[in-house]
Amino acid sequence: MGMPLELNTMIVTKGMETRLEENLFQLTKDGYRLYPLDIPMEVRKTKNGELIGIGQIKRVELEQNTTMLVYELVRLNSTN
Repeated sequence: MGMPLELNTMIVTKGMETRLEENLFQLTKDGYRLYPLDIPMEVRKTKNGELIGIGQIKRVELEQNTTMLVYELVRLNSTN
């Protein structure tokens, strides 16, 4: 019996992220997803939406058909 698994190269938040510390965020996604650790990648609110910034995944946990990840926002794109 197989297990569906998705490999992601971008963090898509859909506005569901939770701030843990100043630049540290937690995000829970449905399904099992793999992300590269400690590699800079784009953070977007939607898959085709505007670039929010650059983040690095610090921790990934797969459990009960969900993926919980903790990422650090290392660069924020700003209109200022």
